[in-house]
Formats: sequence, structure tokens, C-alpha cells
Amino acid sequence: MIDHVSVAVGDLAKATCFYETLLATIGIVKIESRPATVGFGKTYPEFWINLRADLPSMPPKNGAHVCFRARSTELVDAFHAAALAAGGSSDGEPGYRPSHGDGYYAAFIRDPDGNRIEAVTFVGAK
Repeated sequence: MIDHVSVAVGDLAKATCFYETLLATIGIVKIESRPATVGFGKTYPEFWINLRADLPSMPPKNGAHVCFRARSTELVDAFHAAALAAGGSSDGEPGYRPSHGDGYYAAFIRDPDGNRIEAVTFVGAK
């Protein structure tokens, strides 16, 4: 099983602000901060952002993809809106994705470094 994941960022302070705003919508908070990395989670750091000062100034077209589980469609919507307000871009408006399975409701964003971040909930799932 996976213990944690991380994505590279070019500006740690800027990325920390972005992810604090974005992840708060789904109940994830900053738990640990080090000189070149910050960890977020619910009970322990499950998601890390790591400073990579050598990232190109233009975000890559294909960054990492990380998906977070949300408790409701409203939280997926809030996640997407928070990302846009904090400087991210949409990579897929909130909505159902039948090709991903029944009840799959998700939103996709790109962080300022080009990483693809998703929030998903499963409507009708038990």
C-alpha cells in the first residue's frame, strides 16, 4: 500500500499557500514543514510538496497526477473553485465521468507547477 506521494514545485512558499487553500476544502491540512518540503494530511503527512528549484519556468504539459477522495460532490466543487481562486487552472470541470465508473464525480486542476490534481467522490457508493 502507498504511504505517501509527493510532487515537485518550483516555489515552496507559493505552493504551500496554494495547497493550504486547496486541500482545506476536503479536510486536509499542513502537518509538517521542513526547509525544502511540506507535508499535508489528515493524521499524518500523506501528500508532500518538494522544492525543485531547477524546474523549468514553464509548467510541463504532463505533471504528476494525484487524486484525493472527497466526501461529497459539493466538496469536489469547492476543491475546483478554490484551486482556480488560488492560481491553479482547470483541467476538467466538476462533473460525472461515466467512463471512469458509475457514480464517479470528479474535478481536475493543474497546480502552478503543472501537476494534475484531482478530487473525486463516488455518488451512490456504499
